[in-house]
This record gives sequence, structure tokens and C-alpha cells, in this order.
Amino acid sequence: MFSRKSPTHVSKRLAIGAAVLVAALAPTLAYAEEVEYLTQSNGNILWTLIAACLVMLMQAGFACVESGFTRAKSAGNIMMKNFLDFSAGSVIFFLFGFAIMFGLDAGGFIGTSGYMLGGVGESDIMWTYTFWFFQSVFAATAATIVSGGMAERTKFGSYILVSIVITGIIYPISGHWAWGSLWLGDDGAGWLEGLGFCDFAGSSVVHSVGGWVALAGALVLGPRIGKYSEDGKARAIPGHNIPLAGLGVFLLWFGWFGFNPGSTTTADDTIGLIAMNTSLAAAGGVLGAMAIAWLRFGKPDMSMTMNGALAGLVGITAPCATVTPGPAIIIGLIAGVLVVLSIEFIDKVLKIDDPVGASSVHGVCGAWGTIACGLFNTDGGLFFGGGMGQLGVQLIGAGVFFIWAFGAGFILMNIVKAIFGIRAKAEEELKGLDIAEHGSESYNGFQLFSNE
Repeated sequence: MFSRKSPTHVSKRLAIGAAVLVAALAPTLAYAEEVEYLTQSNGNILWTLIAACLVMLMQAGFACVESGFTRAKSAGNIMMKNFLDFSAGSVIFFLFGFAIMFGLDAGGFIGTSGYMLGGVGESDIMWTYTFWFFQSVFAATAATIVSGGMAERTKFGSYILVSIVITGIIYPISGHWAWGSLWLGDDGAGWLEGLGFCDFAGSSVVHSVGGWVALAGALVLGPRIGKYSEDGKARAIPGHNIPLAGLGVFLLWFGWFGFNPGSTTTADDTIGLIAMNTSLAAAGGVLGAMAIAWLRFGKPDMSMTMNGALAGLVGITAPCATVTPGPAIIIGLIAGVLVVLSIEFIDKVLKIDDPVGASSVHGVCGAWGTIACGLFNTDGGLFFGGGMGQLGVQLIGAGVFFIWAFGAGFILMNIVKAIFGIRAKAEEELKGLDIAEHGSESYNGFQLFSNE
């Protein structure tokens, strides 16, 4: 006989059935979640390691650019400094630089040794190694920028001390202010982060720090012999191998796709936009520098154009994840113009001899990229309805990084100068640092000596 069941009775039956089904599927769902987590985690590790390797390749780019833009008689010395920056820098950053930068925050200004690499659980150890490696190549980049600004007249032994202090103290402290939270979250956050400072991949944290220390080093060292005439007029000292410098620029451009997109440290869908912005800004930098050089000098100067590419890359490094492609081109174009004007100003007005334009490319254009966040960020930028708030923070940050890096660099150079001496002897400079400092030639049988 047919009987109708009450709605309540049916609901109870359905609830019981659903509970049974969930219980049956629970192990499967948990397994699926675990697989998804492990897939994402391993993807993050793989992407971050690939990006770190690309950034490490930038050391070769810097070495080629710096040696190509300087004279043949000191090309090997430049190569040695780049090897030193990466090798000594990696060890120093492992021993204490990482803890200063990413350790437990102390007053917003410095990380402490309360965190060391071994202080993590076993399950996190592989990501710990990956994150350290990625950050170590950034530290080496900040240090190696300095070698170009101090090229052709610096004692190699003294430069070792300079490189160690940059990697172990100057860079990690300033890095803590802006990036301290990247490892321990709020427990490691520095004071600039608390203000809302934006520097996604390091226009100021890496590049301005290196550029301003390079400027301080060039100032303390004084110009190369023959750089300025008796009446103070600047003389050009051409680089010995422009094709080598060009190769270095392309290596740096390529490596920057690890520098900027890799700073996500996550394999997600943002890296395509970041890569696009990075390349467009570099292209804009080339066009901007080439155009302004053509107008000012009557020819599309090769070295200025190459520096324009680097200027665009440095400029987009801070806002690469927070702007759209159109503004990225503008940021690069302006950086390309700025680098030409800055190189001329530092060389001819300030009369500071920076052989490769490191302080202009990295210091000035790094500051510009930092400020550009306050103008072009889609969330908070002045030109996108954000008002003056973000721009004000960016101006503070750019100014603070100049004061810290140039000030600390100037003090460091003078201390090394007073204790050990920092400049090579005049006869060693004239002969070339390859022979004087290292006892061999970069181009055996082709070495040229001069009196200037």
C-alpha cells in the first residue's frame, strides 16, 4: 500500500545520505587538497630557483658591461671584482647578512639574529634554501654595481673589504626597512613597509643602494689619471670593447626576467604581466636614451643607448607588478632620457669620474623607478586617482635610500682609505690593474700602455 513520507522524514534521509557520501569522499578530498598544495609548493620552488639562476647570470652581464666600457689594461681586474662580489657576498650573506635583512625586527630598522637559516621546521627546509639562494643573488647584484663606478683605479684588496661590508651590512639593513616581512611576516617588517612603501623588485632596495655607494666610492677615489684637463674639462676615456658591453646589456636584459617576475617567488598568473612590463620599459629606455643622445651629440651614441636599456630596466623594477604596459613604456622612456642627462651632469658638473655610469643607471634611475610607483600604480598612483599619499611615501623612501647608501658608503670608503689605502699607485694605474694587481694580461700580446 502506498504511503506518503513527511518532508521532515525525507530531509533526514537526505541528510544522512549526504553525511555518508561526505564521509566516503573525505579521504579523496583531503588527498586532492594535499596534491594541489604540493603541486603549488613545488612549482613555487622550481620557478624561484629558475629565476635565481637568471639573476645569477646577470653577474656575467655586469662583468661584460663594465669591462667593455673600460680600458683593456684593466678588463681582467673588473672580471675579478665581479667574481669576488658574488663569491664573498654569498658567504657573508649566508653567515649574517640574511639574518640582518630578514630576521626578527628590532625597532623597524634592523633584523636580529633571532632567526637563522637552521631555525625552521624540517617541512620548510627546501623552501628556506630556495628563498636564501634567491635573496643571495640580489645581494650580490647590489655589491657588483659598485665595481663599475670604482673601476680602473681601486686596490683589489681594499675592494674586497668594501664588497664584504656592502653585502653584509649596508644592503641588508636597508633591505630590512622595505622587505623585512618577506620571510617572517609582521615579525620581520621594517619601518618603510609600515608606511606602505612600494618597491616590488628593488629599484631602490638593490639598485639605488648600489648606485649611491658607487657614487660615494668614485668621489672618495677621485678621477682616473687624464680624465680631466688642467682647466677642469672632462675628457672621454672610451671603453675598449663596445660589442662586449653590448653582449653584457643583452645578458642583463635576459637575466632581468628572473629579477622582476621572479620576485613573486610564486608560480602564478602575474609573472606574464611583470615580464611584459620589464621588456617594454627596457625598450623604452633604449629609445629615450638614443633620441636624447642623438639630439645632444648629433649621433646616436652606442654606449648611451646601451645604458638606456639598463636605465629602463632599473626604472621598471619597483613598479613592474603594479603598473600596466602603457605606463611601463613611459617609465622606461623617461629613465632613458634621465640616464643621459645624469651621466653628463655627474661627469661634467660634479666632476666625479664614474667610468660606466653606474651611479646614473642604478642610483638616479632607481630613484626614478621608486617615485614612478607613486605616479603610475593602478592602486594608489597619482595619475590613477590615488592622490599624493603613495607619492609622498615613495619620495620619502627614495630620499632615505640616498642618505643611507651614500652616507654609509662615503664613511666606509674613507675608513678603508685611512687604514689600508683605497687607490692604486699612479704607476700601477698607468700600467693597468691587470698586471699590477693580478700579474697577468687580459689580452696577451695585445696589451697597450699609455701615460693617461
